[in-house]
Amino acid sequence: MERSLENKPISIAIDPLENGLDEADIPGDGIEIRQVILGPGQHGIRLDKALAEVVPEFSRSYLQQLIEAGHVSVNDRIAGKQSATVRCNDRMQINLQPTPQSAAFKPESMTMDVVYRDADVLVINKPAGLVVHPAPGNWSGTLLNGLLALDGELMDVPRAGIVHRLDKDTSGLMVVARRRNAMDALVAAIAAREVDREYLAIAQGHWSRGAVWHSQSPIGRDPRNRLRMAVVDLTRQSGKTAATDIHLVADSPNLCLVRCVLHTGRTHQIRVHMAEIGHPLAGDAVYGGRPVAGLAGQALHAFRLGFAHPITGERLRFEAAPPDGFLALLASQGLGYNGLSPLN
Repeated sequence: MERSLENKPISIAIDPLENGLDEADIPGDGIEIRQVILGPGQHGIRLDKALAEVVPEFSRSYLQQLIEAGHVSVNDRIAGKQSATVRCNDRMQINLQPTPQSAAFKPESMTMDVVYRDADVLVINKPAGLVVHPAPGNWSGTLLNGLLALDGELMDVPRAGIVHRLDKDTSGLMVVARRRNAMDALVAAIAAREVDREYLAIAQGHWSRGAVWHSQSPIGRDPRNRLRMAVVDLTRQSGKTAATDIHLVADSPNLCLVRCVLHTGRTHQIRVHMAEIGHPLAGDAVYGGRPVAGLAGQALHAFRLGFAHPITGERLRFEAAPPDGFLALLASQGLGYNGLSPLN
């Protein structure tokens, strides 16, 4: 299926010497001049928003700094205000400076477990140990880099089509949008809690809370450790409501296997809720779990994912078995696990 370019901006590669610039005016190494003719999709919106749409590999705050520094022009006039309105067919020129963020937005070949693929979406099974987004300390070797190498279409989609995330050491299913309209629809579905996400987790301790436990404790940044999240009192601290259903699957004297159903998507939600009830995840040292041989981090796997196809509306459902280290830990504790179908 061919994509329509009717609403897309048109990028123009330019040669500085052929566009009236003297050699002394040509930017130095690492600076890129980019010209874009804005399309109907940018008509009537703010300059900084349009800029974020046409060069999505840069953060919006960085692009706003470019505007303030006079590095953005519209129709050959320096743009002085972020809030200025742009129109269809405006010619925008941006003098881009390299940043770690922009350098990170590049393809890197890696093995990817693709569970499903069509013209609009990908579903992948992320391994534990893989960071999803480039960030300080991880500007390369991330899932985003691998997706750009896997699928050239994703160069045209903000954040390479990533609409939700898993922690570095959490394995399992993620959906990725291959088109901007598919991305917008998936983001809206996640916000409306219309995407089903279920996890398998191995937690410490003998389970004694019945077949199902409902956790609705709000979650916010831990005031004593900014690298952690914590259960908070919303009358005294900032945070958000969170809801997790925890179903017992198998139990032993030392560990238990549980199935967690997310109704919200807060950072570290399952890890925090499990630690709160005295069952930190095996291997999750951040929240009180003991290290486990064969696991790089917490024993948490996103095994089931369900959503309405963002374009056709067809209901899709995917399952992925846990990784070998997870299964080995179950076997070592005598925790039976015979596949996903019994976990309905």
